[in-house]
Amino acid sequence: MEGIVAVDKPWGWTSFAVVKWVRRRYGVRKAGHAGTLDPLATGLVLVAVDAATRRIAEMQAWEKEYYALLILGFETLSGDAEFAPQPVKPPPVLSPTERQAILAPFEGWVWQRPPAFSALKVGGRRAYALARAGEIPHLPPRPVQIHQIQEVLYERERWLLRVRCGKGVYLRSLARDIGQAIGCGAYLGALRRTRIGPYSVFQAVQPDAATRSN
Repeated sequence: MEGIVAVDKPWGWTSFAVVKWVRRRYGVRKAGHAGTLDPLATGLVLVAVDAATRRIAEMQAWEKEYYALLILGFETLSGDAEFAPQPVKPPPVLSPTERQAILAPFEGWVWQRPPAFSALKVGGRRAYALARAGEIPHLPPRPVQIHQIQEVLYERERWLLRVRCGKGVYLRSLARDIGQAIGCGAYLGALRRTRIGPYSVFQAVQPDAATRSN
């Protein structure tokens, strides 16, 4: 669609850094992204420019696809690899039937509690700012839609999942909740977004290493 730039976000970049890169690369002044991707995640970020910025709310509602690597037996303060993992309990070896039974309750409309390290506002402040200051906020659960969870690879301490979901789903929360369901803890070791609506990461532009800046 005219006015939308699909970018394969590098590891370590913020979504706003992607917007700044698009402004520089394409010489536009008005631009905004249609969905945040955490700095430790990689993959597709859609940036709307000029008149297309009016469609950002519509784009945010599009279905998304992720590949999420869960590390079992550990938890972290942030729910991802930003903080050092803390051991919880050695994970059991799960049979295919057991794995399917664990994932099934997380499909459909589910209640999900956002991670403390999120951009949601609590009393006018970002939750992650409170968490970094040692004031871990308690964020209430909210309804989100997860269309499908498919297993890609399973090992005792690693579980790679393909997730199709709607707006507002936190994959860090999904990893945490799956770990709790197993009883051994889990965190999101890596995340890659591969699709948003009709856009695929395989169609996305990759910022040249010489021009990367966050």
